[in-house]
Amino acid sequence: MRMFSTDTARRGGVALMAAIGGWMLHACGGSTEQIDPFVPQQIIVLGDDSSGLASDGKRYGVNGLDSSAVFDCRLLPIWTQQLAGAYGMVTDRCTTGTSVTPTVTTRAVAGAKAADLDVQIDAQLVTPPTSKDLFTVMIGLHDIIEVYETFAGDKTCDSDPTVNTPMELELRARGHHVAEQVNRLIDAGARIIVSTVPDLGLSPYGRTRDAASPGQAALLTCLTATYNARVRVDIVQDGRYWGLVLADDVVSALTKVPSAYGLSNVTDAACTTAVPDCTTATLATGASASTHLWADDRRLGPVAHTQLAAQAIRRASNNPF
Repeated sequence: MRMFSTDTARRGGVALMAAIGGWMLHACGGSTEQIDPFVPQQIIVLGDDSSGLASDGKRYGVNGLDSSAVFDCRLLPIWTQQLAGAYGMVTDRCTTGTSVTPTVTTRAVAGAKAADLDVQIDAQLVTPPTSKDLFTVMIGLHDIIEVYETFAGDKTCDSDPTVNTPMELELRARGHHVAEQVNRLIDAGARIIVSTVPDLGLSPYGRTRDAASPGQAALLTCLTATYNARVRVDIVQDGRYWGLVLADDVVSALTKVPSAYGLSNVTDAACTTAVPDCTTATLATGASASTHLWADDRRLGPVAHTQLAAQAIRRASNNPF
């Protein structure tokens, strides 16, 4: 496991409490309005399997089948597909049924972690971006799981932001690294939508571990919050350049009042086949694309993706890009 320097984690720590009150206004758009609506000329998807399609168009979640029971990448679109669709764009990994030239480039890679974001950005910055290039960034799921499963020594987390346990320092360093990479894009002149990571303590992954050893769900919730906070606070606090999608808040809301979103199960995985090969024909008994919050033990299902997409579209439309 690659370990980030704890010195790196501490940098920017002095600004944490000062910045925490202001990030929501700037990153989420605040009360500032655009003079002209933002319309991207292209979208570049960065991160991991939470936002990117596989090379064959399959999503790392529940895949849709057409009336002939054949996979169709246009069905049950993930949040980045829906964001692109709001601008009439076609993703490079789902061109089915269209002759339109794709204007969405997928650089997100399944299993990617914070340290991998550099390579994705390097590949895209070969061509300098413009203020009409919209990047999406969602990464950290695999960092949190890696630290949780493999960290040696003190495996504790404290919700107090002034407390620094070894696991927290590691995840703060990784979150800071992601923020630095987003700042690279800002410096290059791009516009960015950044999503937090869903609360893994609420996932089937977290619930299973908590059932075997009480307290593990709370630990995963704390680790997720620690990572997300560092990403949010260390990005340049200016809504002219980036907007924030709160996947952790979305999952919390869907878990608390599932019926308001048409969900009937927020604790179990819908898929019985490993992603990305899970389809609507391989779901658990009683499950459908609209009943379950989670696709597998750690990845979100279609209902959650639609909620993420709604936030992303609002951010892109309302932030003063």
